[in-house]
Amino acid sequence: MARSKEFDVDNVLGKAMTIFWQQGYEKTSIQDLVSGMGIHKRSMYDTFGDKHTLYIKVMDRYADTVAGKLESRTEGVASAREAIRLIFEAAAFKESSEPKGCLLVNTAVELTNHDPEAAARVTAAFQNTEQLFERLLRQGQESGELTRSLEAADMAAYLHNALVGLRVLVKTTEDAGRLQTVIEMTLKALE
Repeated sequence: MARSKEFDVDNVLGKAMTIFWQQGYEKTSIQDLVSGMGIHKRSMYDTFGDKHTLYIKVMDRYADTVAGKLESRTEGVASAREAIRLIFEAAAFKESSEPKGCLLVNTAVELTNHDPEAAARVTAAFQNTEQLFERLLRQGQESGELTRSLEAADMAAYLHNALVGLRVLVKTTEDAGRLQTVIEMTLKALE
């Protein structure tokens, strides 16, 4: 007879996400994971598979969570420019309980050159964010709020690149004024 889980799988996956986000894939040991997740090694393997499989599940959860937050943050915002600002501010000014930066950006830097599965996940998540920017830009162009002189797809790629840079900068500074200035300068490109 199979034993029932003695832990909340979603909660434990969230703990693993935080550990990987703070330490990166390579620096996180199995012992770090089982200690931080509060489960036995056997339970980790039985529930999530090996370290890499767990990491991929963490990436999927993170990407879904971020996409959901961005969608909900911009939903119902009448101004495309304001919705774009909210995306940038969400990246710059996070809850103090969350690790700094972005797990996907960290993964892009650490793993994508030698881990095709991680690279595919990062690419898909980045494309989703870029598509959100493009959708907002097109809405702003259609309403007359934003200029049509710039191609929405090209501007979306630019904004996404700026967002990735901001997510890196967040890891290196506590200066909220500097972060806000970067956001304001980025938004000037929409004028």
